[in-house]
Amino acid sequence: MHADLAARLIDADTMRRLTALADLDPALVVDDFSTPQAAAALNTAEVIVSCWGCPPLTEDVLAAAPRLRAVIHAAGSVKHHITDACWRRGIEVTSAAWANARPVAEYTVALVLLANKDVWRIREDYRNRRAAHDWQAAYASTGNYRRTVGIVGASRIGRRVLELLRAHDLLLLLHDPYLRPGEAERLGAHAVGLDELCARSDVVSVHAPELPATQHLISRDRLAMMPTGSTLINTSRGSLIDQQALTDELSSGRLNAVLDVTVPEVLPPDSPLYDLPNVLLTPHIAGSLGNELHRMAAAATDELERYVTGRPFAHPVTAEEWERSA
Repeated sequence: MHADLAARLIDADTMRRLTALADLDPALVVDDFSTPQAAAALNTAEVIVSCWGCPPLTEDVLAAAPRLRAVIHAAGSVKHHITDACWRRGIEVTSAAWANARPVAEYTVALVLLANKDVWRIREDYRNRRAAHDWQAAYASTGNYRRTVGIVGASRIGRRVLELLRAHDLLLLLHDPYLRPGEAERLGAHAVGLDELCARSDVVSVHAPELPATQHLISRDRLAMMPTGSTLINTSRGSLIDQQALTDELSSGRLNAVLDVTVPEVLPPDSPLYDLPNVLLTPHIAGSLGNELHRMAAAATDELERYVTGRPFAHPVTAEEWERSA
């Protein structure tokens, strides 16, 4: 993982658990497998505990790790470091994606409720007026009662968002091409096509993986289908949305957006998205941040305990899932 990440990821209690379970050097944090220190560790390693910044486990790296049997990832996606060579070798892989999904879902649900409450527009209105006003009359159509929320992608995060939203008086729509018959209903939602979801939803929230097939999934045409005043939330990947088309819609004031991811990841300083009053722009922080990192480390430690005691991983990643994941 990134050299400076371990100290923020692993709290004292979790480090005590890790060192009790395994022959582990707490000072050894590797972000380059080509160094002599890394080579010596790989030669005897049976398990790698990884996180953000882990280099790819290529054929050459695996050849230098003859005893390696498992990779326990203390974060979400393993797409950046698990390779085809890992599956050919039969390496077991597990991920704390479920632990990283929780804060993303919490962020999403909070912003869904605030969007339906028209918080951004009311904030600007109040800031400009700085006086008493008949807010009930001015915002008579605002609120969360019987609003329609469309979820794009029945991913781990998408499912958690649906679970949390079921407590509210909302109509939930779901689009995912891999849904099995009746699955949307079991999740508390109605399965619909993506065009219909965009056309009917007061809020559209994107939770699909970044794949060639999902490039600009939310296209200019689909943005145009969204009702005036509706909100688009993206906590997935920036490439899933036609960003220029979205910028045009947002600049016109017709739509609102919550964007935690963009293309590029850090927008240039002159991007209008920084200053538009109908846009909440955050720097990819919906996932684990601050003390939420400790949940991922604890989850990885739970998986290490299962491995040490001869039990199967609770959250394994398969080659098939790896192919379709972000």
